[in-house]
Amino acid sequence: MLVSDWLPVYEAILSDFGFDRASDEHARDRLAELTDAFDLDRLASVEGSTVAVAGAGPSLGDELAIARRADVVFAASSAADVLRAEGVRVDLMVTDLDKNPATAVQLTHEGTPVAVAAHGDNVPALQEWVPQMTRRNVLPTTQAEPAGPVVNLGGFTDGDRAAFVADHLGAAALTFPGWDFDDPEVSPTKRRKLAWAERLLRWLELRRDERFAVLDGRREGIDVSALPV
Repeated sequence: MLVSDWLPVYEAILSDFGFDRASDEHARDRLAELTDAFDLDRLASVEGSTVAVAGAGPSLGDELAIARRADVVFAASSAADVLRAEGVRVDLMVTDLDKNPATAVQLTHEGTPVAVAAHGDNVPALQEWVPQMTRRNVLPTTQAEPAGPVVNLGGFTDGDRAAFVADHLGAAALTFPGWDFDDPEVSPTKRRKLAWAERLLRWLELRRDERFAVLDGRREGIDVSALPV
């Protein structure tokens, strides 16, 4: 994902949610002060592999077999806890530190990379938790323009961001255990974010010329008007 391709979509997200670009940039700059550049070659095993992008939805427990069959497993947020409890190796955790930051810290201590996202309202979490992590195992990311060690590989929510990271690294195929777009338990704001995650997966599907099973039966209803398709 080229940043130039992503930024128009980012502008649409800012407009839809009323988010402040300057706040995102402030968070990005704070994360840059706390981290070093991450060597993406450490994730070279992704290239040509099937990557399971595990979501933190309630269906994950019933779809563990999808993750077990994959060559590589990326976990969005608290999906990492479910996977690890069931003996499924996590190769990358993707998080904005809003749910289970202690897991992110522990994974970095164990040598597992964690992609940490900076955005406008998580600066306190960044300042509290990132210094506790093993620095070389932190992949710092932003949804704004990249700066210093902080990269932008595309994506908005933890889940779709994980998919964009896998795509950037050359994954041959993506699978999606634990994704529940219609989860009735989520807040209205989270529901809107899930709608964007769905749009972004559809965009990624089109860019990759691949059909994700998680979107089967949903494609015709996805609003892609804000996407460069």
